[in-house]
Amino acid sequence: MASFHVIAGASETLEHTRIRKIGVSDLFDALKRGVDDFMVKPSHIVFLCLIYPLVGVVLAAWTSGANALPLLFPLVSGFALIGPFAAIGLYEISRRRESGLDTSWSHAFEVRNSPALPAIAAVGIMLFAIFITWLLTAQMFYQYLFGSAPPESISGFINEIFATGRGWTLIILGHAIGFVFAVVVLCTTVVAFPLLLDRDVGAYEAIHTSVRAVLANPITMAIWGLIVAVALIVGLLPVFVGLAVVLPILGHATWHVYRKVVEPPAKSAS
Repeated sequence: MASFHVIAGASETLEHTRIRKIGVSDLFDALKRGVDDFMVKPSHIVFLCLIYPLVGVVLAAWTSGANALPLLFPLVSGFALIGPFAAIGLYEISRRRESGLDTSWSHAFEVRNSPALPAIAAVGIMLFAIFITWLLTAQMFYQYLFGSAPPESISGFINEIFATGRGWTLIILGHAIGFVFAVVVLCTTVVAFPLLLDRDVGAYEAIHTSVRAVLANPITMAIWGLIVAVALIVGLLPVFVGLAVVLPILGHATWHVYRKVVEPPAKSAS
């Protein structure tokens, strides 16, 4: 059994990965490959991508009462913050297909046998911490503008948001705050989970590699973040059900973005 390690990889030393510069055409090629992965094995939506819309609907129903209504948008939008972790099974399917291995959707759960599982869990915990911090920040900002009293009704809440100055302040500044959280997640995890599945480099190097990938390709990665955001919005519009197609494509495409931006390890001389 592999030794327990989190920060460093299996060798207990920090492995420095090499980064490539990529262009927008690489992103669209990754999306094309993601669509191809999804079309070959569309049954993989059973693993994750039907769960996402279901949970989204449950969240909407749970916050439909006036007391929790202000948290509805932060919950739904914050869903994207934990998306990189939730899509691990999709990365694994793309990895197996690329290697010519069996791609039955049950193999998505084989991530639990990965030697990098402790590091994957550590980065996942970081994402959940960011998600909780986002919710708390959104709640505090709402209470700063509207006070701690819950909305009297759903219609009254909607009117306050869209027909008052403080409502538009909430919309504009709230989106700006959310943008900061999204940038943090993009910079720290854009290739972190695919890298850990592919090579047991440890949590630190996975996060560090993601940051270096963004710094080396700032415009391209910004466009990738925009593509993900727009795709998620489109998937959310038809009562979340569009996510059943959008999420697997983005998940598979993320694996191919990783392959394009991170160079394979140098082969040691025999």
